[in-house]
Amino acid sequence: MERSAAEWQFSGAAAANLLGLSEQVPSRWVVVTSGNPRKVRIGKTGVEFRHAAPRNLLGGGRPAGLVFQALRYLGARGVTPARISHLRGRLDKKAKKELADLCPLMPRWMEPAVQQIVGMKARE
Repeated sequence: MERSAAEWQFSGAAAANLLGLSEQVPSRWVVVTSGNPRKVRIGKTGVEFRHAAPRNLLGGGRPAGLVFQALRYLGARGVTPARISHLRGRLDKKAKKELADLCPLMPRWMEPAVQQIVGMKARE
């Protein structure tokens, strides 16, 4: 993916697993991309690249994008105070700043969770 200009990010289930928000290990890794869809094998592991709309690639390739994908996967009901606390402790200052910068572009239901993760005050 480095040779192309395509953006990419692990899908929600993989992102949640990588961030320690889910113990489910995907049997097949899915990567969302602005590039062409395809399937590849890396050893015994299958990786599927799926085309996604730009709005679903916020923060692509960065920790903030991984958090965005994980929140999308968990949904509003799955974003619990324990998971928010876990992310708050896991992300460094740079990732929190990136996440805060992306917040206005995210779906409205994510805003309170992101504000708690990064320590922002709610918009009035």
